[in-house]
Amino acid sequence: MHNLFTYYRLLALLLLFGGTNSCTTKSETGQPKKVAVIVSTLNNPWFVVLAETAAAQAKALGYEAKIFDSQNNTALENDHFENAIVSGFDAILLNPTDSDGSIVNAMKAKEEGIPVFCMDREVNSPEAATCQILSDNYSGCVAIGKYFVQTLGKKAKTAPVNYVEILGLVGDNNTWNRSKGFHSVVDRYPGFKLVAQQSADFDRNKAMEVLESILQAHPDIDAVFCGNDAMAMGAYQALVAAGKAKEVGVFGFDGADDVMNSIRDGKIKATGLQSPQTMARTAAQYADEYIKGKRDFAKKVPVAVELVDQANIADYQDPKKP
Repeated sequence: MHNLFTYYRLLALLLLFGGTNSCTTKSETGQPKKVAVIVSTLNNPWFVVLAETAAAQAKALGYEAKIFDSQNNTALENDHFENAIVSGFDAILLNPTDSDGSIVNAMKAKEEGIPVFCMDREVNSPEAATCQILSDNYSGCVAIGKYFVQTLGKKAKTAPVNYVEILGLVGDNNTWNRSKGFHSVVDRYPGFKLVAQQSADFDRNKAMEVLESILQAHPDIDAVFCGNDAMAMGAYQALVAAGKAKEVGVFGFDGADDVMNSIRDGKIKATGLQSPQTMARTAAQYADEYIKGKRDFAKKVPVAVELVDQANIADYQDPKKP
């Protein structure tokens, strides 16, 4: 009897301490693992698609997923990382707020053993992120630059083509990769003159205000190249207000629905179509593979960009039609 009592006492102690062991993994407790989706801003429909697709793919793979909005603020992004680490998230799908400023956040997660997969935007460190899935922004804007010259080349033979460039966030590598790709083509043609270059932070309203101000100093422009489609729409609004929408061509980048529809309507001239869905799904898939044990990932995975203009827009489905 004494031996039987001792056996049950030991069994009870094992169950007690075994059940509260802090080293127990989530899979052992039966709780689903969690993926954090941290994006630069949800004030842009394009990033909403990126975030929601990433979260949906993570859920389809069996994970809990939560979206965090950094509102283009690296300090707020830092708070989200702290939250993700403390809350026990198993992977982070990141759309960084700043190529340099976001490094410390990604490194913080890495130090805690949490992989970070960057989507669309990169961090300037080969060590911080497990993998970065990025649009080929430079090549995409080389194509836009070629189309820009092709579209306006006839005028350049008789008079300078005066154009404006509206840049995105100055701390984002995408801003400069797009600008460099565009200028690698256009700067080779002496008939094209850049009369103003200004940042509008990838924001539609800011781009409208920026172009309204530029038009006061340079009323006779022929074209506007914008670093994303939100700014292209803002620039187009400014041109409409100034009565110049028909004579000034607007070129964007992203492939956002409103710009695609504007191209269909003969308003915006062209855009570079990225695939936020491809980047988001790839990031979620890689996170799943990491959690299941894979460690060998390419540091950067490029995603192709397609030139969409008024000549080929019919090849792309209108989201308003079934």
